[in-house]
Amino acid sequence: MATATHNEVLFGLYDDEEILMDAVKEANAQHLTIMDVYTPFPVHGLDPLLGLKESRLHIAGFIYGSIGTMTAFGVMTWIFTRDWPIIFGGKPYWSVPSFIPITFELTVLFAAIGMVVTFYTVCGLGPGVTNPTLDDRITDDKFCIAFRTNNSSEEEISSLRSFFDRTGASFINTKTI
Repeated sequence: MATATHNEVLFGLYDDEEILMDAVKEANAQHLTIMDVYTPFPVHGLDPLLGLKESRLHIAGFIYGSIGTMTAFGVMTWIFTRDWPIIFGGKPYWSVPSFIPITFELTVLFAAIGMVVTFYTVCGLGPGVTNPTLDDRITDDKFCIAFRTNNSSEEEISSLRSFFDRTGASFINTKTI
């Protein structure tokens, strides 16, 4: 039977994204290893400070959209030239301009559904998944920096607490997730 790993996390909540950005810069200057930063909305400029690479979700969206385009165009071509060739209003069997609206709609549909499924899969979200939360206020109006403290000494934890005090954290807490 596999045992679940538990992480001891020391986190601090901040009231403003500018204070959070300054705290992340200070943590980088002190070479502290940040476990994660949680924000209620995207904070522009935070990704480079955390060393995160650009998302490749747009590449997946292009691939899914291309599959939608090929599906729509291929199915309509087969239907109107092989399966049920009927002349509508004097148009030829294979009338590309009449295919464009449905091709566009299927391109958007495939890209949207594919990107949502990919995003949820990569993020570990979906039905039946319960992700631990450090504090309910993070999804409302607070910003959070979290440090993993599994094998940290009391001196290191004290140093992290003083870091939060210096950088303006409004709330500091430890939680096992």
